[in-house]
Amino acid sequence: MPTFVYMTACDGCGHCVDICPSDIMHIDPTTRRAVNIEPNFCWECYSCVKACPQNAIDDRGYSDFAPMGHKVRVLREPEKGTISWRLKFRDGREKNFVSPIRTTEWGSIKCASEYEQPSTASFDSAELAHEPDYLKADGGLRTISKQQFKKHPIAKEKTSNLKAAE
Repeated sequence: MPTFVYMTACDGCGHCVDICPSDIMHIDPTTRRAVNIEPNFCWECYSCVKACPQNAIDDRGYSDFAPMGHKVRVLREPEKGTISWRLKFRDGREKNFVSPIRTTEWGSIKCASEYEQPSTASFDSAELAHEPDYLKADGGLRTISKQQFKKHPIAKEKTSNLKAAE
């Protein structure tokens, strides 16, 4: 369900632009309002819907999910700590879903530039930069070396058959 913006409700704050992982939310230079420039590339993560303080972003339901004539409305209520989804079918039935907001406060996550630069030795590690610190894993994360992996007997057989066929 790609998102769209109610231009009359949008104040152009740009929260949706900052949070969109596929970089398709933009502020229109003429109207100074948010717009989804490529609905086909929407990841449907609804980060923009959840981040919009004006509740100006909504989504279009697919016909298999909500038949023609339906309405899907998303309401972000940070004071209650919830996101509400209301589906209204064309026959008048309504379905309401309420979920807790599980995201952190806006601006509470450290920016990448606020962390120390990773050492050159860490480039050979399978860990992401600052991953053990973020996960509060004292002493680092457990890893498996290549020597600890065992080849499955069927895989060994297939490999030997391929070499024999050559």
